Amino acid sequence: MLYKGLLLYNRVTTCKSKVMDLGLQTNLRPMNRVQAILTLDMENIPSNFPEILKHEQEIVANWKAEGILEHLFLRQERNGAILIFKGLDEEQVKEKMKELPFYKLQKSIEYLNLILQF
Repeated sequence: MLYKGLLLYNRVTTCKSKVMDLGLQTNLRPMNRVQAILTLDMENIPSNFPEILKHEQEIVANWKAEGILEHLFLRQERNGAILIFKGLDEEQVKEKMKELPFYKLQKSIEYLNLILQF
């Protein structure tokens, strides 16, 4: 009887861990991400761009230290960046993006809500 009980417990535990591995747990909310794709208007860059860049880098470093910015990728064309935020919803990310000096130099910003799988 004890053996059957252990087998049943093992199966239930295995099933629960598989469900959690798939991100399907019902009592734990996965931490979703918001991706912001910033494209700069490169034809209208001001002469004080290096100063603006320095201020931009300070803000982004603070976000990283706060734990709300997970990744920052520069675009290969050097005309913008991709920022991946965690722990914020899309509206909060939009407000954060307005804090960036480059926000005023934008050509466009696209926001994508992501679900982390692994």
